[in-house]
Parts: sequence; structure tokens; C-alpha cells
Amino acid sequence: MTLLRSAAFSLIFAVAAVAVTPQIAEARGTPDGFTDLAKRLSPAVVNISTAQTIEIDTSEAKPFEEGSPLERFNDFFGGRADRDGRVNKALGSGFVIDDQGHIVTNNHVIEDADLIEVSFPNGDTYEAALIGRDPATDIAVLKIEAEDIPAVPWGDSDAAEVGEWVIAIGNPFGYSGSVAAGIISARNRDISSGAYDDFIQTDVAINRGNSGGPLFNMDGEVIGVNTAILSPTGGSVGISFSVPAELAQSIAAQLIEFGETRRGYLGVRPQAVSNAIARSYGLNKAQGALVRSVVKDSPADKGGLQRGDLILSIGGKPLEASRLLSRRVAEAEIDKPVKIEILRKKKRKTLTVTIERLKEQVTDEEKIRREVAAGNAERSVAGISVEALSEDVRDRNRIDDDIKGVRVVKVGKRAAASGKILKGDIIEEVGFERVSTPAEFAEAMEAAGELDEPVTLLINRGGNYIFYALNPTS
Repeated sequence: MTLLRSAAFSLIFAVAAVAVTPQIAEARGTPDGFTDLAKRLSPAVVNISTAQTIEIDTSEAKPFEEGSPLERFNDFFGGRADRDGRVNKALGSGFVIDDQGHIVTNNHVIEDADLIEVSFPNGDTYEAALIGRDPATDIAVLKIEAEDIPAVPWGDSDAAEVGEWVIAIGNPFGYSGSVAAGIISARNRDISSGAYDDFIQTDVAINRGNSGGPLFNMDGEVIGVNTAILSPTGGSVGISFSVPAELAQSIAAQLIEFGETRRGYLGVRPQAVSNAIARSYGLNKAQGALVRSVVKDSPADKGGLQRGDLILSIGGKPLEASRLLSRRVAEAEIDKPVKIEILRKKKRKTLTVTIERLKEQVTDEEKIRREVAAGNAERSVAGISVEALSEDVRDRNRIDDDIKGVRVVKVGKRAAASGKILKGDIIEEVGFERVSTPAEFAEAMEAAGELDEPVTLLINRGGNYIFYALNPTS
């Protein structure tokens, strides 16, 4: 990716023999360093580790029958009957927001955990209680019982601008207290992870373990929660996304007060506004949300909204794009009237609508959508590129629904697996562990690569099963 920066220049105009230099807005220059910020902020950024006990079916079929000469290999091939469970550990980041011990992190860091531990840079470790979580925005709040702990303040993410310097502090790959710096690359990004997408995009190096950590401005204020990266390899390529502080702070406050989110509900089905539609409404550019339909007896219906109305703002906050409608409504106060500015037949009107509470019926759907977005992107490890067994992939390649794994889409000519693993093969296991997404495949292969030993892959080739040993580092 190439980052283009415009060169600063000045113009001189001569009028009646008098030189006039136009005023150029003063921009904040490159910081001399981040040492003071890092020293001040790092003590409040924590490492989060979780554990989950997974039930194992000890009655699962063993590869070799009892009495067989190969029976002694059952343990090696994963058929051990003495295993009653295992513990998975996940690592992430978080940050303390008050002296009460509340910590903000990502939902996906602590989801389904039986035990959550929080470690500070000074070595202090505490067991944390889950206060609440919101899969729709991927925000969660924990609490520890501790005294005299450092905290960091929230900042105004709406005031953050493209090109502004920011730093991230977290625990990439478990290396606690790591500091990375960069700039805001874009605002209001939609990465198709949910209805409330409005991410801050940066070029800060974010990697596994940074999830849930803070994004700071140069005043030392949290303006975002680092949540996702765009990467074909699983590592940082300079495109990372953070939940803006305005949204994260609101969700965190609700979770602390109620243990759950309480979002607003309007009751309209919006449509994106194209440039052509905008011009037909008398606007110079595309903005707002066009009402495609109104739910009967909804707040919108009671407040007088109609099909064809173009919503320009809610509560005084403009809608730059239709996708921001759900966020603006979600943030509105429940059972309180709010002013909604609309265009109806090219005439501006202001309606007063009382927002009701949304019944959270899509939480599981949002969770699944986020998991799909996070894990199903194509990955390539050791020259083997794989894709998820999506509905479309299954249809195109006639893969039965009961088959689980990832499909090989390409094997590099110089890869160790070239000529042995073929395009169209389904990789069902890596190291005798099931893989169901490209992310799981990449993680398993990378873990094997760290040991620098061959790892066994179970290949399903047209219904025929083949074991193949591969050294990911060769």
C-alpha cells in the first residue's frame, strides 16, 4: 500500500505591486517522540489472558481397533480415552478507565471464558469479573478488586482527523507494554462486521494480542479500542481498525450501569442515498438515509415519518451516510423525544420522535457475522492458500454440508507441499486438531512452525482420506 502525502507549498500573488501570502492553517507537526506518553499511559494498559474448559467426547472412535497390531498408536493419533477436557488460552489487551477497577476490552477476547486474568506491566495479576459484553460492537467490560490502580481518560473521537498522530499500547503476541505509532488513515470505515460499523482506520501496527487495547491521541486520551486488522497473512500490513471512543464509551457506561446494552429503536428500513437520488432531492452531494419503509406502530410511525423521507440528522448530529442511521438511533436516549431533520418533497421539516428501546434480537446473528468476518478470509501459510467452506464454495464445488475444514485454492510451485497437496483438497485437521476456518488453519500451522517439526495434515480428497506430514518452515 502506498501512502501519498501532499507536499506543502506556498503561493505568492502580486496585486498592485503588493505581495500577498495566503494564510495556511497551522498543522500539528511530527512529534519529537512518544517517550513521555508511553511512560504515562502504559501502566494502565493490561494484558488479558483467558481459559476455557472444553468437554471432550472420550467415546470417540479410535483410528485402530483394539487387538490390532497398530493399537498402540491410538494415543498418538488423538484417540486417548483419558482426556476429559483441555484448556484453551487466549491473549488480548485492555485498559483501566476508572479508579473502581473497570477495564474495557474486546468481546472476542473474553468470550466463553471460564477464567479471566488481568496482568499489569508491573507484574501485578488479578482475577477479573465480567461485568457485561456486547457482541454487536465487540466491546466488553471487566472489573478487578484493586486499589491505587492507574487509569486513562476517554477522548473525543469525533474530533480526531485523518492524518493525526496516534499511538497504540498493547500486548501483540504476548509481548506486554508494546508501543506502536502511526496516523489516522480514514474515518467512518464499514468493514461489514455489524450494523454499527463506524471504525477509525489507522496504519498503526496492530497484531494478535493487541485486540481490546487503547488507541491514544497525542493528549493521552483514548479515542478508540483496537479491534481488527485487514491482513492476508494474519500479521500487520498497516491497515487496522478501532471502535471510536464515542461509541465504546457509551457501550461501556451501559454495561457498567445495567450489565447489558440498552439501544434505541426507530422503526424504519433505510436505503443508501446515491448521487442521483441526492440531486433529485435538491442536495449537492449524497448524504443522509432514505426511508424505504416504516414499521407499523413503531416510534417512526408514531412520530410521522413516511416512506420517501430523507433523514438528514438525528438529535442535531448529521448523517453523512445511511449506515450511520443505526448508530445514531442506538445512541439516542430511551423514551426521550429527539429532533429528526428530514427532506420531504424537497422541503426541510423537523419531526419530534420518541425513541423506544430496541429488543436485542440480533445479538447471535451479529456474533456469527463478526466471527465469519474475522476468521473466514483466505489465508496462505507455507505456500498453501485456503478458503472457508462457505455456502457459495460448497455449491460451486459440490461439497457436502457434513464435511468440515478448509479448501485448498492454490499451492505454490516452490512450496514443500507442491505436487502432494492439490487444489480442491479439503484440509480437515492440522496436528490432529480440527480446523474449520482459514484463521484456525493459519494459527495451527504457525504454531507448528514455531516448533520447527513436521505437522500431520488430514486431507479429504474426493472422499478419500490421506495423512500428509509437512514442515511449515521448510
